[in-house]
Amino acid sequence: MDQCMKCPEDHYANAEQNHCLYKDVTFLAFDDPLGMTLSCMALCFSAFTVLVLGIFVKHQNTPIVKANNLTLSYILLISLIFCFLCSLLFIGHPNSVTCILQQITYGVSFTVAISTVLAKTITVVLAFKVTTPGRRMKWLLVSGAPTYLIPICTTIQIILCAIWLGTSPPSVDIDAHSEHGHIIIVCNKGSVTAFYSVLGYLGSLALGSFTVAFLPRNLPDTFNEAKFLTFSMLLFCSVWVTFLPVYHSTKGKVMVAVEVFSILASSAGLLGCIFVPKCYIILLRQERNSLQKLREKTFSTTHMS
Repeated sequence: MDQCMKCPEDHYANAEQNHCLYKDVTFLAFDDPLGMTLSCMALCFSAFTVLVLGIFVKHQNTPIVKANNLTLSYILLISLIFCFLCSLLFIGHPNSVTCILQQITYGVSFTVAISTVLAKTITVVLAFKVTTPGRRMKWLLVSGAPTYLIPICTTIQIILCAIWLGTSPPSVDIDAHSEHGHIIIVCNKGSVTAFYSVLGYLGSLALGSFTVAFLPRNLPDTFNEAKFLTFSMLLFCSVWVTFLPVYHSTKGKVMVAVEVFSILASSAGLLGCIFVPKCYIILLRQERNSLQKLREKTFSTTHMS
């Protein structure tokens, strides 16, 4: 008691408080069961997305693939591959490079994906408006104007990310006090305002896509992709609305795991809602993937409406 000494930052006192022990360094590692599970999920989902992309390339001349805008489908699938793979940046020992890359990569990748969904939604609406008498929107559809939304929306997100990096970029944060006997290494978001600006921008794009997709839900079912786009955006918004309170109520590697799971769940929602039904028809219900069948169904649905 006469010679009391405080342990260094990277040590903690033992139960008898007469010796200092090294603190365990904690982060979401690849060899950790949680990190291994999430990384396997990311690789499996990305491989499945590549498989879906291959199916669309192989069957690109079939009616159901042509009816869903082949170019936008390719862009969305490629962006989803990046969305799945960017979650791997959150796993492993954090450093300055990965802390910056993980935020910028998922922000830009999701912006491309959501803006592509918005472009697909607007294309579906315009496709039906063009066939309506008295409408003069054909030039919008023929010129591919909705496709320009993708570079415009992505550029805005890149500007937001550049401001984030210029003001207060993400960095490595070492927390030696939250958990006894552990040193938690995570990535600090840097500017909280910039972080929520990036998320808020993604949320506004998703809400806009959901609103536009919800309006034409009563159009004929055959060429109407709006219902699948609506479900995908509803799932996307639900995941990230749930993410915010859970994210703030956790710490350490669990907090990182929640963010990774949100990325995987929202990306899988887009992939499952938009592309799985089409792959089901292409591979298992080939009789429905014919121009004559599509025309018959569209005519009967329109007549009943």
